[in-house]
Amino acid sequence: MITTQALAAIPNGLREPLIAEYQSIVQNYSEHRWSPSELSGGKFCEIVFTILDGRAKGTYATIPSKPSDLVGACRKLEQNKHVPRSFQVLIPRLLPALFELRNNRGVGHAGGDVDPNHIDATLVLTSCNWVMSELVRVYHDLQPKEAQSLVDSLVERRIPLIWEGDDVRRVLDPKMRLRSQVLLLLSTSTGKVATSDLLKWTGKRNRSHFGKLLRQMHGERLLELGIDEVQAQILPPGSAEATEIMRTRSQ
Repeated sequence: MITTQALAAIPNGLREPLIAEYQSIVQNYSEHRWSPSELSGGKFCEIVFTILDGRAKGTYATIPSKPSDLVGACRKLEQNKHVPRSFQVLIPRLLPALFELRNNRGVGHAGGDVDPNHIDATLVLTSCNWVMSELVRVYHDLQPKEAQSLVDSLVERRIPLIWEGDDVRRVLDPKMRLRSQVLLLLSTSTGKVATSDLLKWTGKRNRSHFGKLLRQMHGERLLELGIDEVQAQILPPGSAEATEIMRTRSQ
């Protein structure tokens, strides 16, 4: 792969995890998996820090590692005047913010009126994309446009499982079991979802059968169905099953 060659100066033990985490971030974003725990910005930060530290020292670690004080360690990177400016100042100041989003943002806003995960995920994706482009630009002495083109080639363009229009969402595999479709639609939505919307999104017409399925899933504690059965919300066991569906489909 051309992009791998552009980062050939980085040891395999750092380069391969870097590319894998970046690809994971892009794929999860494309599938509307906004949760910070699924957007691997934290791991990405650890790998990038290890690369910058190795570049400054002239000797790279064989595997990624996170310093006990990431903020302090990134500040120390700013003392390395012999490295490119982006490696000395820009990326070291960006990494702590990304790490904070990954670790604390979702927790800090749990139960709030506005779910920040979508906006946060967009920031993580954009920031990681810029960092990847900068790594390629520096290591391969390319213009920014050329570097971005190489980074784009890293991402395998897979069709996401979920498509979203103006007032409708769809699971793009019509052969998928209805139960699985419901879990995916709920797991990629924020908060409670109207059961009438779920019925419309799945394209099913038999309300009786659909209601029976939701009640069964409620009994299995996969989702929480209100007494009036007007709204549904995914529960942790259902979220885990949805994650497994996405994982197996991405292999």
